[in-house]
Amino acid sequence: MTREEKIARTFVELADTLVDDFDVIDFLHHLTDRCRDIFAVADAAVLLAYPGHHWHSPAPCNPRPALRAVLDLALREGPARDAHRSGQSVAPGDLAHAPARWHDFTTQARQAGYTHAAAVPLRLRRQTLGALLLLSTTLHPLPAADLTVARAFADTATIGLLNARALQQAETVNQQLHTALHSRITIEQAKGHLAGRYHVSLDDTFEAMRRHARHHRLLLTTVAEHVTANGTLPTPPATPAPPARQPPPA
Repeated sequence: MTREEKIARTFVELADTLVDDFDVIDFLHHLTDRCRDIFAVADAAVLLAYPGHHWHSPAPCNPRPALRAVLDLALREGPARDAHRSGQSVAPGDLAHAPARWHDFTTQARQAGYTHAAAVPLRLRRQTLGALLLLSTTLHPLPAADLTVARAFADTATIGLLNARALQQAETVNQQLHTALHSRITIEQAKGHLAGRYHVSLDDTFEAMRRHARHHRLLLTTVAEHVTANGTLPTPPATPAPPARQPPPA
């Protein structure tokens, strides 16, 4: 698949949220997966803002300790916070020359091996849900054309999230996002169960749960809860047999 085909496919996937089994965690993970695949970035993460100025990062679901430390600081300062506040893309260039107000974020990011950081807001008109953070280890910053595509991805994802909220009148997307934060704990526990039982990596266990959830049209959290309680992936319910046909009356 060419790069252009991947970009076109990503737009279609990010717009496809008007379904009954829409899963916020999987949706955000898919967005960051596509960014890592298409752009010259080492890591990507979504940081979400909630009412009351609280920030959380439900994706990626299995960050390395070094990345986790960077994301913890990115919740307080750095390009993602600035992109959310301004509603504009932020690409400061080399982190060695980042603004002084990002001191802690920049120090942690450089210690983790990142050389450049950029962010685009998850924004539609006046409503901003958070920001998409892009971290690279290359000698050069993300090209302006790629940053434009990343902004378009973020815009499309925001439209998808807001459309999902409109579809689900009884439960807003903000509530789903808040639930996603707590669900990540269950997912991490489930990954540990499967990794220990089958002696595979945490990345492999997460992908196995994700594939299982998609194949059987289950929420990723539902699969993780079953793994945590039972130690195995849930068995999908058997399809009921059609009722036996009665012979016609004599």
